Amino acid sequence: METWVYILLFFGGFAAGIINTLAGNGSAITLSILIFTGLPADVANVTNRVGAMVQTLTAIGSVRRSPRTRFLFKDGMWFMVPAIVGSVIGAFLAVDIDPKLLRYIIGVIMLMLLITLITNPKKWAGATDLQKSHKTIANWLWIFAIAIYAGFLQMGIGIMILAVLVLVAKYSLRDANIIKLMLAVILVLPAFIVFLINSEIQWVEGITLAIGQGIGGYIGARHILFLPKANLIIKWLLIVILTVSSIVLLEVPQHLSSLF
Repeated sequence: METWVYILLFFGGFAAGIINTLAGNGSAITLSILIFTGLPADVANVTNRVGAMVQTLTAIGSVRRSPRTRFLFKDGMWFMVPAIVGSVIGAFLAVDIDPKLLRYIIGVIMLMLLITLITNPKKWAGATDLQKSHKTIANWLWIFAIAIYAGFLQMGIGIMILAVLVLVAKYSLRDANIIKLMLAVILVLPAFIVFLINSEIQWVEGITLAIGQGIGGYIGARHILFLPKANLIIKWLLIVILTVSSIVLLEVPQHLSSLF
């Protein structure tokens, strides 16, 4: 590869590392770059897991330890089993679904989340409800479903986990993000091992991305996540990501161009 490709991979990984730590869907950047370098989509999907694993491990290791984060890690342990089992199932699952249909389904989900974020921001802005039990079967099943999806396609899982933890389990955005970082490690690792055994990973591209994602994950988890206005930053970042994701996944530009 030429030097500019390595630079593109590094800075793309760096941006994705910050985005994934604070919100999610940074894989939209890294997957696009990997495919742009000439990798087939399936190889790019597998190679993308290298950076994702490094970034999640770096981010969770960089979170400042405090009574609050220790409480959240302990509370989030309830979701470990469905995350592990679902991720392994998803990695082995031969998904018999039209990729274009899956793309539209994810696009619709992103659009619905965007609408709720704009029209009913109070749902996303609440404090963590400490009186509410988060260890429910419904929450367990939601995480299990997301984990299955994460096993075979990682794109968008951060936002999906945030949506469940904030809208269903009633955590604040910042608290949900901390639990999301823990779950991201669990979701990425089993699938990565399966792909490592059964698939062809392009290590040069993957490691270059991983270096950028690791640095981005560290900065996001160590510094940005604990800013006083972290909830507000995450909210606006989510709005931008959900808007762009909805437009791209639903192929809005192509549909508009066909009208003229």
